[in-house]
Amino acid sequence: MTEDESLRRYGLHPTGADLTDIRSMLAAETGRGVDGQDTDLMKLCCVQLFNAGQPGDILAIWRAKESSFDAHCGIDVHLLCGAGLDATRHHLAEQDSPDAAAALRYLRECEAAGDFDRFTVAAWSESYAHYYSA
Repeated sequence: MTEDESLRRYGLHPTGADLTDIRSMLAAETGRGVDGQDTDLMKLCCVQLFNAGQPGDILAIWRAKESSFDAHCGIDVHLLCGAGLDATRHHLAEQDSPDAAAALRYLRECEAAGDFDRFTVAAWSESYAHYYSA
């Protein structure tokens, strides 16, 4: 599936079984590695999961972000925080995995650098709505 096809099929605010499809699609793209990834599709999947706001998706987004240089650059760290910044920090701190520890460390570094000044889920969701409607 392409980015355009996914956007037409699921929109930016998918629910229910559509989220399961998006999670599967993101996992498949993440697993393709550097040479086979569609990072535009991966970013869209992350935006869709961000808009769903479920903490259980944080690590899938993180793994996608860290799967290649292009994915790291294209998938904004803010997309980890669809449940909110505090909830994301709390969720990552509760996990017992190297991925969660790395994501939390990176998130804190980005916060210290000012990347989350004035961050709100609503504002980021709106900015992506504008981005994908252009």
